[in-house]
Amino acid sequence: MASVKIYSTPTCVYCKMAKDFFAANNVSYEDFNVAADQNARAEMFAKSHQMGVPVIDIDGKIIVGFDKKTLEDLLAAGKK
Repeated sequence: MASVKIYSTPTCVYCKMAKDFFAANNVSYEDFNVAADQNARAEMFAKSHQMGVPVIDIDGKIIVGFDKKTLEDLLAAGKK
């Protein structure tokens, strides 16, 4: 099973879409609220060099934004 982390904010529509995608596909993930957690925000920036959310980390591969096809591909690869 892939290790999945999402760096998000409570008001981000694309963050919600990503979390809904994870729920629909039974993907366990860790959620980091970068609006409230300065350490998580710094970690997100170090990984992605971006301040936009969501930033999704799947086994060390970084996706900025909600990209369903890339998420499907990376999660399928993590199952092998």
